[in-house]
Amino acid sequence: MNPWIEAMRLRTLPVSVAGVLAGTGCAAFRNGFSVVPMLICLAFAIIAQIASNFANEYYDFKNGLDKKGRDGFRRGVTEGDISPEAMKRATYILLAFDALLGCSLIYFGGWWLIAVGIAVAVFAMAYSTGPYPLSHHGLGDIAVIIFFGFVPVVFTEYVQTGILRFNSVTFFTSLAVGLMAANVLIVNNYRDCDDDKAVGKHTTVVIFGRKTMATVYLLNGIIASVGLACAISWAPAWTCTGLIAYVFVHLRLWSMLRTRNGAQLNDVLKFTAITLLGVSIYLLAVLAVWHSGGWEQSA
Repeated sequence: MNPWIEAMRLRTLPVSVAGVLAGTGCAAFRNGFSVVPMLICLAFAIIAQIASNFANEYYDFKNGLDKKGRDGFRRGVTEGDISPEAMKRATYILLAFDALLGCSLIYFGGWWLIAVGIAVAVFAMAYSTGPYPLSHHGLGDIAVIIFFGFVPVVFTEYVQTGILRFNSVTFFTSLAVGLMAANVLIVNNYRDCDDDKAVGKHTTVVIFGRKTMATVYLLNGIIASVGLACAISWAPAWTCTGLIAYVFVHLRLWSMLRTRNGAQLNDVLKFTAITLLGVSIYLLAVLAVWHSGGWEQSA
């Protein structure tokens, strides 16, 4: 695979897509679905995650936190496929382009969205660099819940409806998406635990251990399923089949997480991300049916 494509970490990009799709579902629920701001949010979220991935690769190499032949994603800079200067340049070019793209959302949501864009950019970089890198101090999981759950869901809904809401549907949707996104990070850090420990990178898996974080992975999925149930509690009972399917898939992935090691966990990571994407599509479908008048509104 092309080293630049590998550096994008395509297997994790569904995490960015999921928050926007779920937020679009919340907008449709409030009769506010709008294609153009949705597509801008989608592009903005994906580019921000790619920029963050590039920054992670560059700064982890710069700080000596990567080694050749790792079990996770191939690191082009560490392996010598990409020069550090090229990766750094690509990171900041993407951030600049994303900032310009984000400015187009001012038309839909007002000038104050600049503050939201700055917060996203700071998170994209602070995850791996700065005086207190979040991923090095056990804060990555919380940051993911906020910036891949609450931020994309709430503000994707906002730029489509023009109203900033934090009602039960939006809250429980944001929480569920954020917890499932955090599970993607847990698998990533679970796989890399030994390497991270050796270089002093204190992820939550290093701090609390694999056994504890496997339990957190399980609980995140259970809490997320409860959140999803609350978000669509008004829908016909048969729609819960989607939630039941998610729970079964989640339990299977949890079992795989506990019994696999090293590169074997890459599939668990990939399917955890794909499952999140599937749930977000499911949410969008259920909430959009409400918008279309397919069910009698009862909430």
